[in-house]
Amino acid sequence: MELKVAFVIVCLCALAITSTEAGIPKCCIATKWDIPARILRKVQGWSMQHSSGACDIPALILRVKDMRRPVCAHPKVKRALLLIQQRMKQNKQKAAY
Repeated sequence: MELKVAFVIVCLCALAITSTEAGIPKCCIATKWDIPARILRKVQGWSMQHSSGACDIPALILRVKDMRRPVCAHPKVKRALLLIQQRMKQNKQKAAY
């Protein structure tokens, strides 16, 4: 009977570890200031990494089309990103007329 209980506990621990990806967060460890505009135009989504959480530094995480890994940018790059996205949106609206 004790062997069955030990086996169930081992299985539950293995399930917990695999479902939480071992509890290791994916963090940016360095950021870039000089992100080219051609890369910023290809951004499909972004999120903010805050230093108050599990990660040590604040960062802007950019998910870029045709790139396997996200780009870690300095949070102030967000301003340039939003400007480029706004201009692209305006250009699409003008082209629709």
